[in-house]
Amino acid sequence: MRILLCPAQPCVSRPVAEAGLLRAELFKPGYKPSLIVGGANTGPYQPVERKLPLTRAVLEVLAEYKVPVGIITKSALVTRDIDILRFMAAHGLVQVSISVTPLDNALALRMAPRASAPASRLQAMKTLAQAGIPVAVFALPMIPAINDVELEKILQASANAGARYVLLRLPLEVRDLFVQWLQQHYPLRATDVMHRVQATRGGKDYDPDFATRMKGSGICAQLLA
Repeated sequence: MRILLCPAQPCVSRPVAEAGLLRAELFKPGYKPSLIVGGANTGPYQPVERKLPLTRAVLEVLAEYKVPVGIITKSALVTRDIDILRFMAAHGLVQVSISVTPLDNALALRMAPRASAPASRLQAMKTLAQAGIPVAVFALPMIPAINDVELEKILQASANAGARYVLLRLPLEVRDLFVQWLQQHYPLRATDVMHRVQATRGGKDYDPDFATRMKGSGICAQLLA
């Protein structure tokens, strides 16, 4: 039986084309169903999503074929698609994770200037949970001496939804971008922050070891955990 879910606004050609490509891929005989995560590399609810509903079009197809989905986002726009997500949740097919790093609005603007305000993200979390959609909080990244002081408040505000954290990770070119950001916004604290980061990574800026890369090691990492 085919499930038809109408978009909140008329689809334009690009979303229709993207959805068609996805449907064709899922329909291939060799396709093996597996979890699809939206937001693992870049947010599925970018500001342009309000005008060009690509994510909604993709979700419609995934719901139609009952493909399990994980969504990670910093945007309250995710509640726009609550009709699709409610249907998927009823079939055990979806979990939404909302990233809340600081509760402080000024810091939030520095860390993610195009993301929804912290209060809007918490409200989105509550709206999803009340609709029966599994929701969690990603309190990440936790930056030593910048936003880690807010961790307890973030977890308390998100307690009814569940919570997890990932220690700041600086692989490859991310390290240079982060250091540049630190020097621009916190020039007097940049050296101290990097020393604390290194204290959680065995003296290095980053350690890719699978067992510790998400949580780090050392006293600072233990205190956060």
